[in-house]
Amino acid sequence: MTAIDHALLEGYLVRTRWFGGKGRPFQVTEVRTIAELLGSTQRPDTALYLVTVAYADEEGGTEQYQVPLSSYDEIEERIGHAYVGPIETDGHVRHLYDAVHDRDAMALWLDGFVAAEGDGVSGSGSIRFRRVSAGPALDPALRSSPLTGEQSNSSLRFDDTAIMKLFRKVSPGVNPDIEIHAELTRAGSEHIAELYGWVEADVDGQVMHLAMLQEFLRTAADGFELATGSVRTLLADPEQSIDESGGDFSGEAARLGEALAEVHAVLRERFPAEHRGPGSTVELASAMAERLDRARRTVPELEPYAARLQSAYDAVAALDGLDIQRVHGDLHLGQTLRTSHGWRIVDFEGEPGRPFAERALPDSPWRDVAGMLRSFDYAPGVVEMSLASHGSEDDEQALRAERAQEWSQRARSRFLASYVAALGQSEAADGELSEDQRTLLQAYVADKAVYEAVYEKRNRPSWIGIPLAALERIGGA
Repeated sequence: MTAIDHALLEGYLVRTRWFGGKGRPFQVTEVRTIAELLGSTQRPDTALYLVTVAYADEEGGTEQYQVPLSSYDEIEERIGHAYVGPIETDGHVRHLYDAVHDRDAMALWLDGFVAAEGDGVSGSGSIRFRRVSAGPALDPALRSSPLTGEQSNSSLRFDDTAIMKLFRKVSPGVNPDIEIHAELTRAGSEHIAELYGWVEADVDGQVMHLAMLQEFLRTAADGFELATGSVRTLLADPEQSIDESGGDFSGEAARLGEALAEVHAVLRERFPAEHRGPGSTVELASAMAERLDRARRTVPELEPYAARLQSAYDAVAALDGLDIQRVHGDLHLGQTLRTSHGWRIVDFEGEPGRPFAERALPDSPWRDVAGMLRSFDYAPGVVEMSLASHGSEDDEQALRAERAQEWSQRARSRFLASYVAALGQSEAADGELSEDQRTLLQAYVADKAVYEAVYEKRNRPSWIGIPLAALERIGGA
Protein backbone atom coordinates (compact mmCIF):
# COMPACT_ATOMS: atom_id res chain seq x y z
CA MET A 1 0.00 0.00 0.00
CA THR A 2 1.24 3.52 -0.76
CA ALA A 3 3.11 5.41 1.96
CA ILE A 4 0.87 7.59 4.13
CA ASP A 5 1.53 11.25 4.79
CA HIS A 6 2.59 11.70 8.42
CA ALA A 7 0.38 14.76 8.91
CA LEU A 8 -2.67 12.69 7.94
CA LEU A 9 -2.00 10.25 10.74
CA GLU A 10 -1.18 13.00 13.24
CA GLY A 11 -4.59 14.52 12.59
CA TYR A 12 -6.27 11.16 13.11
CA LEU A 13 -4.40 10.12 16.27
CA VAL A 14 -5.58 13.13 18.27
CA ARG A 15 -9.20 12.25 17.45
CA THR A 16 -9.00 8.74 18.90
CA ARG A 17 -9.67 7.58 22.46
CA TRP A 18 -6.69 5.23 22.55
CA PHE A 19 -3.87 7.61 21.62
CA GLY A 20 -1.90 8.28 24.81
CA GLY A 21 -0.21 11.50 23.67
CA LYS A 22 -3.17 13.86 23.48
CA GLY A 23 -2.25 17.21 25.00
CA ARG A 24 1.47 16.67 24.36
CA PRO A 25 3.46 18.09 21.41
CA PHE A 26 4.33 15.19 19.11
CA GLN A 27 5.26 14.21 15.58
CA VAL A 28 4.79 11.02 13.60
CA THR A 29 8.38 10.18 12.69
CA GLU A 30 7.93 6.83 10.94
CA VAL A 31 5.16 4.76 9.40
CA ARG A 32 5.90 1.12 8.56
CA THR A 33 3.68 -1.54 7.03
CA ILE A 34 3.66 -4.61 9.29
CA ALA A 35 1.43 -6.69 7.04
CA GLU A 36 -1.17 -6.52 4.31
CA LEU A 37 -4.41 -8.50 4.28
CA LEU A 38 -5.68 -8.79 0.73
CA GLY A 39 -9.41 -8.40 0.30
CA SER A 40 -11.92 -9.59 -2.27
CA THR A 41 -15.07 -8.30 -3.92
CA GLN A 42 -16.72 -8.29 -0.48
CA ARG A 43 -13.73 -7.34 1.66
CA PRO A 44 -11.38 -4.36 1.29
CA ASP A 45 -7.60 -4.48 1.15
CA THR A 46 -6.35 -3.74 4.64
CA ALA A 47 -2.87 -2.85 5.87
CA LEU A 48 -1.47 -2.92 9.40
CA TYR A 49 0.73 0.09 10.05
CA LEU A 50 3.25 0.58 12.83
CA VAL A 51 3.27 4.30 13.60
CA THR A 52 6.15 5.78 15.61
CA VAL A 53 5.40 8.95 17.58
CA ALA A 54 8.10 11.21 19.09
CA TYR A 55 7.29 13.73 21.83
CA ALA A 56 8.82 17.21 21.99
CA ASP A 57 8.11 18.08 25.62
CA GLU A 58 10.32 17.70 28.70
CA GLU A 59 9.43 14.02 29.12
CA GLY A 60 10.33 13.30 25.50
CA GLY A 61 10.46 9.68 24.37
CA THR A 62 8.78 7.71 21.61
CA GLU A 63 5.84 5.33 21.36
CA GLN A 64 4.63 2.90 18.73
CA TYR A 65 0.99 2.43 17.79
CA GLN A 66 -0.75 -0.16 15.67
CA VAL A 67 -3.10 1.44 13.12
CA PRO A 68 -4.91 -0.98 10.78
CA LEU A 69 -6.47 0.83 7.79
CA SER A 70 -8.85 -0.42 5.13
CA SER A 71 -8.94 1.33 1.76
CA TYR A 72 -11.70 2.02 -0.78
CA ASP A 73 -12.00 3.67 -4.17
CA GLU A 74 -15.16 5.48 -3.07
CA ILE A 75 -16.31 7.16 0.14
CA GLU A 76 -18.00 4.66 2.50
CA GLU A 77 -20.72 6.56 4.33
CA ARG A 78 -21.47 3.59 6.63
CA ILE A 79 -18.12 4.06 8.39
CA GLY A 80 -17.73 7.80 7.96
CA HIS A 81 -16.99 8.20 11.69
CA ALA A 82 -13.79 6.16 11.17
CA TYR A 83 -12.54 8.12 8.15
CA VAL A 84 -8.80 8.79 8.30
CA GLY A 85 -8.35 10.58 4.98
CA PRO A 86 -7.47 10.21 1.29
CA ILE A 87 -4.22 9.06 -0.27
CA GLU A 88 -3.15 9.06 -3.89
CA THR A 89 -2.20 5.68 -5.34
CA ASP A 90 -1.06 5.19 -8.94
CA GLY A 91 -2.68 8.42 -10.02
CA HIS A 92 -6.05 7.93 -8.35
CA VAL A 93 -7.41 8.64 -4.88
CA ARG A 94 -8.22 5.94 -2.32
CA HIS A 95 -9.97 6.52 0.99
CA LEU A 96 -8.65 5.15 4.28
CA TYR A 97 -10.69 4.03 7.29
CA ASP A 98 -9.82 2.66 10.73
CA ALA A 99 -10.34 -1.04 10.08
CA VAL A 100 -11.63 -1.77 13.60
CA HIS A 101 -14.84 0.05 12.68
CA ASP A 102 -15.09 -1.66 9.30
CA ARG A 103 -17.07 -4.92 9.53
CA ASP A 104 -15.92 -6.05 6.09
CA ALA A 105 -12.27 -5.46 6.95
CA MET A 106 -12.47 -7.21 10.33
CA ALA A 107 -13.81 -10.30 8.57
CA LEU A 108 -10.22 -10.72 7.31
CA TRP A 109 -9.06 -11.16 10.93
CA LEU A 110 -11.81 -13.73 11.52
CA ASP A 111 -10.74 -15.57 8.36
CA GLY A 112 -7.23 -15.82 9.80
CA PHE A 113 -8.47 -17.40 13.02
CA VAL A 114 -10.81 -19.77 11.17
CA ALA A 115 -7.91 -20.98 9.03
CA ALA A 116 -5.93 -21.72 12.18
CA GLU A 117 -8.58 -23.99 13.74
CA GLY A 118 -7.47 -26.31 16.54
CA ASP A 119 -3.99 -25.72 17.82
CA GLY A 120 -2.86 -24.32 14.51
CA VAL A 121 -1.29 -21.32 12.84
CA SER A 122 -2.30 -19.46 9.69
CA GLY A 123 -1.03 -16.40 7.88
CA SER A 124 1.38 -15.32 5.24
CA GLY A 125 4.47 -13.16 5.32
CA SER A 126 5.22 -11.65 8.72
CA ILE A 127 1.73 -11.97 10.25
CA ARG A 128 0.47 -15.11 11.99
CA PHE A 129 -2.89 -16.08 13.49
CA ARG A 130 -2.42 -18.59 16.32
CA ARG A 131 -5.07 -20.71 18.01
CA VAL A 132 -5.18 -22.35 21.44
CA SER A 133 -6.24 -25.99 21.28
CA ALA A 134 -9.02 -25.48 23.85
CA GLY A 135 -10.77 -22.97 21.63
CA PRO A 136 -14.01 -23.76 19.76
CA ALA A 137 -14.65 -23.86 16.03
CA LEU A 138 -15.41 -20.39 14.68
CA ASP A 139 -18.12 -19.60 12.15
CA PRO A 140 -16.66 -17.44 9.33
CA ALA A 141 -20.06 -15.74 9.02
CA LEU A 142 -19.77 -14.05 12.44
CA ARG A 143 -20.27 -10.28 12.23
CA SER A 144 -18.08 -7.81 14.09
CA SER A 145 -19.08 -4.71 16.02
CA PRO A 146 -16.69 -2.44 17.95
CA LEU A 147 -17.17 -1.92 21.66
CA THR A 148 -17.28 1.53 23.22
CA GLY A 149 -15.66 2.77 26.39
CA GLU A 150 -12.21 1.22 26.15
CA GLN A 151 -9.42 3.75 25.94
CA SER A 152 -5.94 2.23 25.68
CA ASN A 153 -6.87 -0.53 23.22
CA SER A 154 -9.71 -1.28 20.80
CA SER A 155 -12.10 -4.19 21.31
CA LEU A 156 -14.78 -5.65 19.10
CA ARG A 157 -17.10 -8.61 19.37
CA PHE A 158 -17.94 -11.24 16.80
CA ASP A 159 -21.65 -11.65 17.50
CA ASP A 160 -22.05 -13.44 20.85
CA THR A 161 -19.18 -15.86 20.26
CA ALA A 162 -15.87 -14.05 20.71
CA ILE A 163 -14.31 -10.72 21.59
CA MET A 164 -11.09 -9.46 20.04
CA LYS A 165 -8.81 -6.95 21.72
CA LEU A 166 -6.57 -5.12 19.27
CA PHE A 167 -3.55 -3.63 21.02
CA ARG A 168 -2.97 -0.02 20.03
CA LYS A 169 0.22 0.92 21.87
CA VAL A 170 2.59 -1.91 21.03
CA SER A 171 6.19 -2.95 21.59
CA PRO A 172 8.33 -5.98 20.73
CA GLY A 173 8.08 -8.97 23.02
CA VAL A 174 5.50 -11.29 24.50
CA ASN A 175 2.40 -9.51 25.80
CA PRO A 176 1.68 -10.75 29.37
CA ASP A 177 -2.07 -10.66 28.70
CA ILE A 178 -1.66 -13.33 26.02
CA GLU A 179 1.04 -15.30 27.83
CA ILE A 180 -0.91 -15.62 31.08
CA HIS A 181 -4.30 -16.18 29.45
CA ALA A 182 -2.83 -18.96 27.31
CA GLU A 183 -1.55 -20.84 30.36
CA LEU A 184 -4.72 -20.30 32.39
CA THR A 185 -6.79 -21.49 29.43
CA ARG A 186 -4.70 -24.62 28.97
CA ALA A 187 -5.02 -25.28 32.71
CA GLY A 188 -8.81 -25.07 32.44
CA SER A 189 -9.23 -22.15 34.84
CA GLU A 190 -12.87 -21.26 35.45
CA HIS A 191 -12.10 -17.70 36.50
CA ILE A 192 -10.98 -16.14 33.22
CA ALA A 193 -12.41 -15.57 29.75
CA GLU A 194 -11.01 -18.46 27.71
CA LEU A 195 -8.33 -17.48 25.19
CA TYR A 196 -9.11 -18.63 21.64
CA GLY A 197 -6.02 -17.28 19.93
CA TRP A 198 -3.86 -14.28 19.09
CA VAL A 199 -2.23 -12.38 16.24
CA GLU A 200 1.49 -11.78 16.05
CA ALA A 201 4.00 -10.38 13.57
CA ASP A 202 7.76 -10.31 13.14
CA VAL A 203 9.19 -6.81 13.46
CA ASP A 204 12.96 -6.38 13.17
CA GLY A 205 13.50 -10.01 14.07
CA GLN A 206 11.32 -9.90 17.19
CA VAL A 207 7.78 -11.06 17.79
CA MET A 208 5.15 -8.36 18.36
CA HIS A 209 1.69 -9.26 19.64
CA LEU A 210 -1.06 -7.36 17.83
CA ALA A 211 -4.38 -8.77 19.04
CA MET A 212 -6.03 -11.52 21.10
CA LEU A 213 -9.31 -13.39 20.63
CA GLN A 214 -11.27 -14.54 23.69
CA GLU A 215 -14.53 -16.04 24.82
CA PHE A 216 -17.37 -13.53 24.84
CA LEU A 217 -19.08 -13.59 28.24
CA ARG A 218 -22.75 -12.99 27.43
CA THR A 219 -23.95 -12.50 31.01
CA ALA A 220 -20.96 -10.48 32.24
CA ALA A 221 -21.33 -7.33 34.34
CA ASP A 222 -18.44 -5.00 35.18
CA GLY A 223 -17.24 -5.55 38.75
CA PHE A 224 -16.77 -1.88 39.60
CA GLU A 225 -20.21 -0.98 38.25
CA LEU A 226 -21.77 -3.75 40.35
CA ALA A 227 -19.94 -2.51 43.42
CA THR A 228 -20.94 1.14 42.98
CA GLY A 229 -24.52 0.04 42.29
CA SER A 230 -24.49 -1.83 45.59
CA VAL A 231 -23.19 1.28 47.39
CA ARG A 232 -25.88 3.47 45.80
CA THR A 233 -28.55 1.08 47.02
CA LEU A 234 -27.16 1.32 50.54
CA LEU A 235 -26.76 5.10 50.56
CA ALA A 236 -30.18 5.77 49.03
CA ASP A 237 -31.57 5.32 52.55
CA PRO A 238 -28.65 5.47 55.00
CA GLU A 239 -31.03 5.15 57.94
CA GLN A 240 -31.38 1.48 57.10
CA SER A 241 -28.76 -1.02 58.19
CA ILE A 242 -26.56 -2.53 55.51
CA ASP A 243 -28.39 -5.87 55.87
CA GLU A 244 -31.83 -4.26 55.52
CA SER A 245 -30.89 -2.13 52.53
CA GLY A 246 -29.96 -4.92 50.13
CA GLY A 247 -26.71 -3.08 49.48
CA ASP A 248 -24.35 -5.55 51.12
CA PHE A 249 -21.56 -6.65 48.78
CA SER A 250 -19.63 -8.84 51.22
CA GLY A 251 -20.90 -12.12 49.76
CA GLU A 252 -19.71 -11.17 46.28
CA ALA A 253 -16.43 -9.96 47.75
CA ALA A 254 -15.91 -13.34 49.41
CA ARG A 255 -16.53 -15.20 46.15
CA LEU A 256 -14.10 -12.88 44.39
CA GLY A 257 -11.46 -13.62 47.03
CA GLU A 258 -11.82 -17.34 46.38
CA ALA A 259 -11.56 -16.79 42.62
CA LEU A 260 -8.36 -14.77 42.96
CA ALA A 261 -6.78 -17.39 45.23
CA GLU A 262 -7.54 -20.10 42.67
CA VAL A 263 -6.06 -18.03 39.83
CA HIS A 264 -2.93 -17.37 41.88
CA ALA A 265 -2.64 -21.11 42.58
CA VAL A 266 -2.72 -21.93 38.86
CA LEU A 267 -0.16 -19.22 38.11
CA ARG A 268 2.15 -20.77 40.71
CA GLU A 269 1.81 -24.12 38.96
CA ARG A 270 2.24 -22.88 35.38
CA PHE A 271 5.02 -20.31 35.87
CA PRO A 272 8.23 -20.27 37.93
CA ALA A 273 7.71 -19.38 41.59
CA GLU A 274 10.26 -19.13 44.37
CA HIS A 275 11.05 -17.94 47.86
CA ARG A 276 13.66 -15.22 48.01
CA GLY A 277 15.66 -14.36 51.09
CA PRO A 278 15.87 -11.21 53.25
CA GLY A 279 17.57 -9.20 50.52
CA SER A 280 14.34 -9.30 48.51
CA THR A 281 12.31 -7.59 51.24
CA VAL A 282 14.99 -4.94 51.71
CA GLU A 283 14.86 -4.26 47.96
CA LEU A 284 11.05 -4.13 47.99
CA ALA A 285 10.96 -1.73 50.94
CA SER A 286 13.55 0.49 49.28
CA ALA A 287 11.51 0.67 46.07
CA MET A 288 8.38 1.60 48.04
CA ALA A 289 10.28 4.30 49.95
CA GLU A 290 11.66 5.75 46.72
CA ARG A 291 8.16 5.94 45.23
CA LEU A 292 6.98 7.73 48.36
CA ASP A 293 9.81 10.25 48.13
CA ARG A 294 9.00 11.02 44.49
CA ALA A 295 5.29 11.24 45.27
CA ARG A 296 5.83 13.75 48.07
CA ARG A 297 7.30 16.18 45.56
CA THR A 298 4.13 15.95 43.47
CA VAL A 299 1.60 15.62 46.29
CA PRO A 300 2.50 17.79 49.31
CA GLU A 301 -0.63 16.45 51.03
CA LEU A 302 1.31 13.21 51.66
CA GLU A 303 3.69 14.88 54.09
CA PRO A 304 1.69 14.28 57.32
CA TYR A 305 1.69 10.53 56.64
CA ALA A 306 5.25 10.07 55.41
CA ALA A 307 6.92 9.04 58.67
CA ARG A 308 4.46 6.26 59.50
CA LEU A 309 4.37 5.07 55.89
CA GLN A 310 8.13 4.79 56.04
CA SER A 311 7.74 2.74 59.22
CA ALA A 312 5.44 0.36 57.35
CA TYR A 313 8.09 -0.06 54.66
CA ASP A 314 10.83 -0.54 57.26
CA ALA A 315 8.79 -3.38 58.74
CA VAL A 316 8.82 -5.08 55.33
CA ALA A 317 12.61 -4.73 55.15
CA ALA A 318 12.89 -6.65 58.42
CA LEU A 319 11.00 -9.72 57.10
CA ASP A 320 12.91 -12.94 56.46
CA GLY A 321 11.98 -13.24 52.80
CA LEU A 322 9.38 -13.03 50.06
CA ASP A 323 7.38 -15.59 48.06
CA ILE A 324 7.10 -14.44 44.45
CA GLN A 325 5.29 -15.70 41.35
CA ARG A 326 3.49 -14.39 38.26
CA VAL A 327 0.59 -12.15 39.23
CA HIS A 328 -2.02 -9.96 37.56
CA GLY A 329 -0.06 -6.81 38.33
CA ASP A 330 -2.84 -4.22 37.94
CA LEU A 331 -5.82 -5.73 39.71
CA HIS A 332 -8.93 -3.78 40.71
CA LEU A 333 -12.69 -4.23 40.40
CA GLY A 334 -12.63 -2.81 36.87
CA GLN A 335 -10.56 -5.85 35.86
CA THR A 336 -13.27 -8.26 36.96
CA LEU A 337 -16.53 -9.47 35.45
CA ARG A 338 -19.44 -11.12 37.26
CA THR A 339 -21.16 -13.76 35.16
CA SER A 340 -23.99 -16.16 35.91
CA HIS A 341 -21.27 -18.77 36.55
CA GLY A 342 -19.17 -16.67 38.92
CA TRP A 343 -16.36 -14.14 38.85
CA ARG A 344 -13.91 -13.84 35.97
CA ILE A 345 -10.65 -11.90 36.13
CA VAL A 346 -9.54 -10.15 32.94
CA ASP A 347 -6.78 -7.96 31.46
CA PHE A 348 -3.56 -9.59 32.65
CA GLU A 349 -1.55 -7.04 30.66
CA GLY A 350 0.04 -5.61 33.83
CA GLU A 351 0.73 -2.05 34.84
CA PRO A 352 0.42 0.28 31.82
CA GLY A 353 3.52 2.20 30.88
CA ARG A 354 6.00 -0.46 32.05
CA PRO A 355 7.97 -2.48 29.46
CA PHE A 356 6.76 -6.06 28.90
CA ALA A 357 9.96 -7.46 30.39
CA GLU A 358 9.25 -5.66 33.68
CA ARG A 359 5.59 -6.65 33.72
CA ALA A 360 6.59 -10.31 33.35
CA LEU A 361 8.80 -10.25 36.45
CA PRO A 362 7.47 -12.33 39.35
CA ASP A 363 6.02 -10.42 42.27
CA SER A 364 4.23 -11.08 45.52
CA PRO A 365 0.57 -12.10 45.11
CA TRP A 366 -0.18 -9.66 47.95
CA ARG A 367 0.24 -6.85 45.42
CA ASP A 368 -2.91 -8.11 43.65
CA VAL A 369 -4.73 -8.47 46.97
CA ALA A 370 -3.82 -4.91 47.93
CA GLY A 371 -5.08 -3.58 44.60
CA MET A 372 -8.47 -5.19 45.17
CA LEU A 373 -8.69 -3.92 48.74
CA ARG A 374 -8.07 -0.40 47.48
CA SER A 375 -10.79 -0.87 44.88
CA PHE A 376 -13.27 -1.79 47.62
CA ASP A 377 -12.39 1.57 49.15
CA TYR A 378 -12.78 3.47 45.88
CA ALA A 379 -16.31 2.26 45.11
CA PRO A 380 -17.99 3.94 48.12
CA GLY A 381 -15.67 6.95 47.80
CA VAL A 382 -16.80 7.64 44.24
CA VAL A 383 -20.48 7.24 45.13
CA GLU A 384 -20.14 9.47 48.18
CA MET A 385 -18.62 12.26 46.09
CA SER A 386 -21.40 12.06 43.51
CA LEU A 387 -24.07 12.29 46.19
CA ALA A 388 -22.32 15.13 48.04
CA SER A 389 -22.35 17.20 44.85
CA HIS A 390 -26.17 17.27 45.00
CA GLY A 391 -26.10 18.91 48.41
CA SER A 392 -27.54 17.59 51.66
CA GLU A 393 -27.64 18.22 55.39
CA ASP A 394 -24.45 17.68 57.40
CA ASP A 395 -26.08 14.96 59.50
CA GLU A 396 -27.16 13.07 56.39
CA GLN A 397 -23.69 13.34 54.87
CA ALA A 398 -22.14 12.07 58.10
CA LEU A 399 -24.51 9.10 58.17
CA ARG A 400 -23.76 8.30 54.52
CA ALA A 401 -20.03 8.46 55.26
CA GLU A 402 -20.52 6.02 58.13
CA ARG A 403 -22.50 3.60 55.97
CA ALA A 404 -19.99 3.89 53.12
CA GLN A 405 -17.15 3.04 55.47
CA GLU A 406 -19.13 0.08 56.79
CA TRP A 407 -19.70 -1.16 53.22
CA SER A 408 -15.98 -0.91 52.45
CA GLN A 409 -14.92 -2.59 55.69
CA ARG A 410 -17.28 -5.54 55.24
CA ALA A 411 -16.30 -6.07 51.61
CA ARG A 412 -12.57 -5.86 52.35
CA SER A 413 -12.83 -8.13 55.37
CA ARG A 414 -14.82 -10.87 53.59
CA PHE A 415 -12.65 -10.69 50.46
CA LEU A 416 -9.46 -11.01 52.46
CA ALA A 417 -10.74 -13.79 54.75
CA SER A 418 -11.94 -15.85 51.78
CA TYR A 419 -8.69 -15.31 49.88
CA VAL A 420 -6.53 -16.34 52.84
CA ALA A 421 -8.69 -19.38 53.66
CA ALA A 422 -8.54 -20.53 50.02
CA LEU A 423 -4.74 -20.44 50.07
CA GLY A 424 -4.77 -23.67 52.04
CA GLN A 425 -1.68 -22.67 54.02
CA SER A 426 -1.45 -24.08 57.52
CA GLU A 427 -0.84 -20.73 59.20
CA ALA A 428 -3.85 -19.25 57.40
CA ALA A 429 -6.25 -22.18 57.58
CA ASP A 430 -8.64 -20.27 59.79
CA GLY A 431 -8.82 -17.31 57.39
CA GLU A 432 -6.51 -15.16 59.50
CA LEU A 433 -3.32 -13.59 58.19
CA SER A 434 0.02 -14.33 59.79
CA GLU A 435 1.91 -11.37 61.22
CA ASP A 436 4.33 -11.37 58.28
CA GLN A 437 1.46 -11.47 55.78
CA ARG A 438 -0.24 -8.57 57.54
CA THR A 439 2.97 -6.51 57.48
CA LEU A 440 3.49 -7.17 53.79
CA LEU A 441 -0.12 -6.50 52.83
CA GLN A 442 -0.26 -3.21 54.75
CA ALA A 443 2.84 -1.99 52.91
CA TYR A 444 1.40 -2.95 49.52
CA VAL A 445 -1.87 -1.18 50.34
CA ALA A 446 0.08 1.93 51.34
CA ASP A 447 2.21 1.77 48.20
CA LYS A 448 -0.92 1.51 46.05
CA ALA A 449 -2.60 4.43 47.82
CA VAL A 450 0.51 6.59 47.30
CA TYR A 451 0.37 5.76 43.59
CA GLU A 452 -3.33 6.67 43.54
CA ALA A 453 -2.65 10.01 45.24
CA VAL A 454 -0.17 10.96 42.51
CA TYR A 455 -2.57 9.85 39.78
CA GLU A 456 -5.50 11.79 41.23
CA LYS A 457 -3.39 14.90 41.81
CA ARG A 458 -2.43 14.93 38.15
CA ASN A 459 -5.68 13.79 36.57
CA ARG A 460 -8.66 14.14 38.96
CA PRO A 461 -7.75 16.49 41.80
CA SER A 462 -11.25 16.36 43.26
CA TRP A 463 -10.78 12.60 43.88
CA ILE A 464 -7.56 12.86 45.88
CA GLY A 465 -9.45 12.60 49.15
CA ILE A 466 -10.10 8.89 48.51
CA PRO A 467 -6.47 7.71 48.69
CA LEU A 468 -5.58 10.32 51.32
CA ALA A 469 -8.29 8.97 53.63
CA ALA A 470 -6.76 5.50 53.30
CA LEU A 471 -3.29 6.83 54.02
CA GLU A 472 -4.60 8.59 57.10
CA ARG A 473 -5.73 5.22 58.42
CA ILE A 474 -2.35 3.64 57.65
CA GLY A 475 0.01 6.48 58.44
CA GLY A 476 -2.00 9.16 60.15
CA ALA A 477 -0.30 11.79 62.22
